[in-house]
Amino acid sequence: MAFENINIFGLRIDKANYNELLAFVEDSIIADSHSCIAYANANLLNLVYKDNKLRECINTFSVIHPDGVGVYLASKRLYGNNGIKARFTGSDFYPLLAAKAIEKKRSVFFFGHSAETLEKIRTNIPGLNIAGMNEGYDFDEREIIEKINRSKPQLLIIGLPSPQQELWLYKNRDKISFGCAILTGEGIKVFAGTKIRGPKIIRALGFEWFVRLIFNPAVYWKRYLIGIPLFLYRIVNKKLAILHKNR
Repeated sequence: MAFENINIFGLRIDKANYNELLAFVEDSIIADSHSCIAYANANLLNLVYKDNKLRECINTFSVIHPDGVGVYLASKRLYGNNGIKARFTGSDFYPLLAAKAIEKKRSVFFFGHSAETLEKIRTNIPGLNIAGMNEGYDFDEREIIEKINRSKPQLLIIGLPSPQQELWLYKNRDKISFGCAILTGEGIKVFAGTKIRGPKIIRALGFEWFVRLIFNPAVYWKRYLIGIPLFLYRIVNKKLAILHKNR
C-alpha cells in the first residue's frame, strides 16, 4: 500500500489516516513484510533540516506519518488543500493500535523508556499479548537484538529518543525478526497510561505540547520554546522560497 505524500525539508510525509495506518500495520504483519513506520513532528523536522544522513535514513522507511498540529498546519501553509487532510497524533493512534493488536491476537515487543514504565503496560492493557520488553536507557545492542529475535514479535514498538530510535532501526532492521516495527518515541508512555496529555479541549486546540512543558520544563523548554519558533521560521522561509520560484 502506497500513500499520497508531501515533502517538508526533504522528508517524505505520508498522508495516512488512522484507519489506513491500522490496515497497513495488519497487512504488514500478515505478509511478514518487515515494514518500518516512523513519524514526523516539528522536532524531527528540525532535526532533519540540516542532517542529510538522518533524512536519508528515515526516507527509506515504509511509512512516515505526520504527528501533531505543527506538521498539519505547516502542510497547509506549504501545500494548501493538497496538504495533510486531518490532524494525526501518535498519542491518539496508539490506543487504536493496541485495541487492534488485542482483537487480532498479535504479539508485541516493547523496546524503550524505563523498566518501570514498561511494566505498567501489562496492567494498563491487560489483554495485550506481550512477547517481551526491554528498557531503552541501558542496553547492550547485541543482547537486545537476540532478545527480540527469540520472542519473534509480530509488532515491534520502539520508544527511544529521536534521532537515536530512527538511526537504531535503520542500522539494525535487517538483523531483527518482526512483521512491522513502529517508532513511537515518548509515545510508548501512551501504552503505559503515563503520558500527560491535558484536557481534551487543550488537545483539540493543539496545545498539548504546552501541558508537557508546564509539567516538565527542564526536559521540554528547548524543544518547545526554541524549537517551535525555529520550525515556524523555517516553514515561512520555505513558503517564501516557493512563492519566489513561482513568480
